This record gives sequence, C-alpha cells and structure tokens, in this order.
Amino acid sequence: MTTKFIFLLLPQVHILDLAGADQAIHEAIDYNADFAIEYCGINQEVITTSGLPFGEVKYFEKIEFNAGDFLIIPGCSYAYLTSDAFLSQTHLFQWINELYQNGVSIVSICMGAFVLAQTGLLAGKSCTTHFKKTKELQERYPQVKVNENILFTDQDRIYTSAGIASGIDLTLHIIEKLKGNHFAHLVARELVVFSRRKGNDSQESEFLKYRNHIHSGIHKVQDYIFENIYQKNSLLELAEIASMSERNFTRIFKKETGITVVEYITVVRKAKATELLKNLNLSKTEIANKVGLQSEKQLTRILNNEY
Repeated sequence: MTTKFIFLLLPQVHILDLAGADQAIHEAIDYNADFAIEYCGINQEVITTSGLPFGEVKYFEKIEFNAGDFLIIPGCSYAYLTSDAFLSQTHLFQWINELYQNGVSIVSICMGAFVLAQTGLLAGKSCTTHFKKTKELQERYPQVKVNENILFTDQDRIYTSAGIASGIDLTLHIIEKLKGNHFAHLVARELVVFSRRKGNDSQESEFLKYRNHIHSGIHKVQDYIFENIYQKNSLLELAEIASMSERNFTRIFKKETGITVVEYITVVRKAKATELLKNLNLSKTEIANKVGLQSEKQLTRILNNEY
C-alpha cells in the first residue's frame, strides 16, 4: 500500500521547512519507494513568508488518509501562529486530532510544533521547535515538555523537529523507519547529506558513520560492500569499482572515511550481523555465512570486538 505524505500549508509558511522534507520524500520516490505526496491548506492560495505564492491547494478536509500515512506541518510565521485567525481554526485542530486517532502519524517542522500544541496532541509529550521559540512554546503550552537541545523527537507517532536542517534529519529518520538504514542513506546521498544527525532517541547506525564525505568512487565502493557483504572481495576488485589503482584506493579510502577498507568491512559485517541476530529463525552459522564469514567462532569474535 502506498504511504501518503500530506503537507499542510498554512498561511505564511516557511518555504525551506516545506522544501527540505518534501525533497527528501521525492528522492525516496525516485528510488521506487511506494510513497505519494499531496498538499492541502485552509485557503486555496498560499503565500510564503518570503512572498512566493503557491498555486491552488486542496482544502484540508478533502484529503483522503489511511492508517500509516503522515501529515507534515511545516513551520510558518510566529505572528500568524499567535493570531486570532489561527487560534480560531478549531475545525482544523479537530481534524488533526481525528487523523491521529485513525492511525495517521503527525509531523511538525520547526514552528509547526505550535500547531500540534494547539491541537492538544503534545500534552504530556516531549517535543522541540526552533531554539528561539522554545521558551514561548513552553510558556504558551505549559502541559507540553519542550526540549531545547535536541534536533527532533519521535514519540507515539508524533514527531517534532527543531528547524530547517533538522526537518531533513527527521524526514530521513522516518524514511529509515519505513525502508531501512541503507535506503535512507541512498536518499541522504542524493541530498548530499552524507552524515545524518540523530535526534533524542534515534541512534546513528555504524554503517552511516563513515559516509561524511563526497567522494563518489568511495561511496560507490561502500555501497557495494554493504550490498555484497556476504561475499569476500579483494582490494583489487574494490579498487576497480572505484576506478583507482589498488594503492591509491587504500590511501584515498582511509583519507575520506578515517578507517581502512578492512576495518570498514568489519564494521559493516558487525552491523549487519547484529541486525540478523533479531531473526530467531537463523542460526549463528547461517548469520556468519550471510556476512561473509566462515564460522560461528569468527562471528563471535567480531561481535565481541576481538579483531
């Protein structure tokens, strides 16, 4: 089933709050993720804080949702969020609550947390927003637990993020939950966001730790290693994938990643094995074979950092 990501475009929306998350989802679709994007608002025409107008968007109640879909609320101007025009939108707030009760996940980017707080969905929950407005959010909604020093939160299908860049981090986090860490890396790579930041509860995977560079040849090899970790590959074969000599490849790999090729292969094997251990139907010998090892003993050594 297709997962819908619906963006609620309120008056005076911040264009980068919208664009960052939107582009991340669009890149996932380009990688054949079964996602769809739609837009809605409370007015037919939306104008951003920078004065850029959008074409006609659907009225929010005309959008169809299923359980498992996502409503994303980009931030908009603080002046609007504290205005009578916004606070009187009780029908909108009720609609958002109904979506959540029907299994839709709710996501806010930056100042969008004020919308969630107004609906009552954040009562008793942890959240965050732009650092300049955390105090105001806490004062206006004392029942909310506002965190000042984190990038994003993920609690009970409600997500909040601190700002523009952290909105991208949060969207990648959601994509990872839906499609896995390697798929999220591919999307991040298209966005030239090789080193993804973690929020409060989300731990950065070992695989993503060594991708904070923009060398396409090394990224190509890292992708190959991850996708073919079940087999052994010589340095010469990997160097050919990177279109380098073996000597130059080993030098450049360590320069760009901070570790050697052999160390990286071990890191990926351990990460993949740790993931496979969750499958109780696989023996340790089978897991060892799936990550390119020959025995349970070798697997145990890697898992215990004995290498």
